[in-house]
Amino acid sequence: MPILLTNATLATMTQGYGLIEGGAVVIDGEMIAFAGPMSALPTAYAELAPQDMGGRLITPGLIDCHTHIVFAGDRAAEFELRLNGASYEQVARAGGGILSTVRATRAASEAELLAQALSRADQIIAGGATVIEVKSGYGLTVEDELKMLRVARQIGRHRAVRVKVTHLAAHAVPPEYQGRSGAYIDAVAIPVLHQAAGLGLIDAVDAFCEGIAFSPSEVDRLFTQARALGLPVKLHAEQLSDLKGAVLAARHGALSVDHLEYLGADGIAAMAAAGTVAVILPGAFYTLREVQLPPIAALRQAGVPMAVATDCNPGSSPMTSLTLAMNMACTLFRMTPLEALLGTTLHAARALGLTDCGALEQGKRADLCVWNARHPAELSYRIGATPLHARMFGGRFDA
Repeated sequence: MPILLTNATLATMTQGYGLIEGGAVVIDGEMIAFAGPMSALPTAYAELAPQDMGGRLITPGLIDCHTHIVFAGDRAAEFELRLNGASYEQVARAGGGILSTVRATRAASEAELLAQALSRADQIIAGGATVIEVKSGYGLTVEDELKMLRVARQIGRHRAVRVKVTHLAAHAVPPEYQGRSGAYIDAVAIPVLHQAAGLGLIDAVDAFCEGIAFSPSEVDRLFTQARALGLPVKLHAEQLSDLKGAVLAARHGALSVDHLEYLGADGIAAMAAAGTVAVILPGAFYTLREVQLPPIAALRQAGVPMAVATDCNPGSSPMTSLTLAMNMACTLFRMTPLEALLGTTLHAARALGLTDCGALEQGKRADLCVWNARHPAELSYRIGATPLHARMFGGRFDA
């Protein structure tokens, strides 16, 4: 039988917030059959027994479109080093940073990695997420990258959440390839790409385009291979410098470009023309104590859609709360609460190439959140609080 939710404020996210007071939602199987004013409820659903939401706010399920939750170990020690004055780049060049997590991840079994990843996924889900993107990038050998991708694929089989898996073998240059980043792309990143694609382990391909990682020409080689396989691309770019990674990614029709603190006008124009989403990651900015702000106003003016994500990872953003990421995006970057919620619903879906979620409307998946809130701005307003009352995934409320 269909489910009828009544006495709610709906933030449909179809036009701005798309607020509907006195709203109702009909769930039929895994899909939304109706979302609108109770006064407009189709007669076909008039006899359903209503479930009273007590005037609470209903939004689409949140989407965390950028995470690195498959890893082993932690980097609390380097957190302390940075507080004592070391920069992120200095830590990385000294063998810390991503490479310290690589050592721990290589040593961990699939079972160990899955148990730790599920714990992090549980925290993100508890904050209202119904979709989580998960990247590889801490194995940096063919075998260890495939191990990470297998673990990422398993998360959705163990939890009521949709997982989109991203190949990120081009995340860092491992010690055995220091000074030979191009050789690493050819010997590891591209072979992993082909094997993972053949096994159905990946949904997209990502890379880190920075002076401490990979050059635009190296990324271009990888992306050319990805597109030949029919896989969409996305890119970590302009986090520490402007290597024109956004321009490169846009040329490949990238779903998103992420971080973007040093993004230039040419990158913004290229992203706007390509329809590429800017994924804003305030957790890394906060943790690394950066001072270069991403060009939010310029992105807004150019009409580039902006998503917001946790960037959950052990080094630069050990955060699992999307609502905290929304608050940070507003407080640190002056995004509006509307932009922050669009950034974790409709625009986050677009950053993952999804069209069946991110809004409350007929024909979308019945992934939604019921909040102890009256207005959607409350989700960005509260610091460290998650006023989630209930979460529905695929037409079923969590137990």
